[in-house]
Amino acid sequence: MAIRILLVDDHEVVRRGLKSLFEGTDINVVAEASNGQDALKLAKEKRLDVVLLDVRMPEMDGLNVLGRIKLDHPDLPVLMLSTYDNPTYVARAVALGAAGYVLKDAERSKLLDSIRGAAAGQTVWTREELRRVTGALTTPRLSADVEVPLTQRESEVLKQLALGLTNKEIAQALHISYETVKEHVQHILRKIGVTDRTQAAVWAVRKQLV
Repeated sequence: MAIRILLVDDHEVVRRGLKSLFEGTDINVVAEASNGQDALKLAKEKRLDVVLLDVRMPEMDGLNVLGRIKLDHPDLPVLMLSTYDNPTYVARAVALGAAGYVLKDAERSKLLDSIRGAAAGQTVWTREELRRVTGALTTPRLSADVEVPLTQRESEVLKQLALGLTNKEIAQALHISYETVKEHVQHILRKIGVTDRTQAAVWAVRKQLV
């Protein structure tokens, strides 16, 4: 029986490449989208078994799309696809309920197995992926309902950090210096009681800041 998937990536060449990988298999691309808004619309309209979703896209990033899809369709498996082996992305994907996280340079067999596993209702996270983010997901302070007095600028920096941006990228996005960003990040980690950026990103997800 064919596995019906929605393919979401902002690059047409990537979508075409993936579709060619699925030729001759039980995986059938029934719809494709190049942005988050179209993905959300198609997830409502189509009968799907799996959503294969790119992480970094313009306008609405894939992790925000994941959160919205899981809100509206909690039983629809979403498999994240990314060029970036970024622990912040992985932690957010776990926290938001993704079925797994596959890198774009993975072997064809791994991608196909991951899609089939997700369609069967299995979690396809590897032990190594979960081990890397376990600390972030289980830090007690993260789930505590504590109001933290972040300044407006700190909140802006935290949102960018949770999207997986580096300090340099945050500086460019907010038009502030690299040193200023570093200072803000240190203040944020101290205020919310975590030790690294991945934990801060998960905290931001759980506080619905991103």
